[in-house]
Amino acid sequence: VVAGGLLLASGLVRSDYLTGVGVAMEQPVPFSHKHHTGELGIDCRYCHDQVETAASAGYPPSHTCMTCHSQLWSNAAALAPVRQSFTDDRPLRWNRIHDLPDYVYFNHSIHVARGVGCAECHGPVDRMTRIYQARPFYMRFCLDCHRDPAPHLRPPEQVFNLDWQPPPDRAAFGRRRMAELDIQPRHLDSCYICHR
Repeated sequence: VVAGGLLLASGLVRSDYLTGVGVAMEQPVPFSHKHHTGELGIDCRYCHDQVETAASAGYPPSHTCMTCHSQLWSNAAALAPVRQSFTDDRPLRWNRIHDLPDYVYFNHSIHVARGVGCAECHGPVDRMTRIYQARPFYMRFCLDCHRDPAPHLRPPEQVFNLDWQPPPDRAAFGRRRMAELDIQPRHLDSCYICHR
């Protein structure tokens, strides 16, 4: 009975229900990555403009939204919070989907510079009407990639291409990329890399 209870508890803790995988969280604005990124082809960096230079990808300021929405859908009720945020010069308060514990350090810019595409961690955002967490960000998820990064690397010009298809020799490409960038997995599983 005790073993069964432990097994059940272990399964529940790792379930999509508790990890939030696949759950689209309510947001102040019903923003569709599928529409903006998938259908319109807007590059991730247009809204997440600091992803190449900062630890956080960041949330776009309202003026980024208003670049288009001062002309398109300018009176749509769903965009009222964006217009109010812009007028008041106060940021929208988005609900964080990918929320790492405080004791975990993650730097987007380092991963982008090495050729890790957005979809590796965030999933097919270009097909998400409402953004959700595609994978549980357990330590094992990170370590699997840190211990063998080759299959997860892309050419630098393909990092933000959500339609990119890996070449048949993806692992060989990844190993060449690792050599070019001097990526050494033996250093990537040091506790200090992620826990500072």
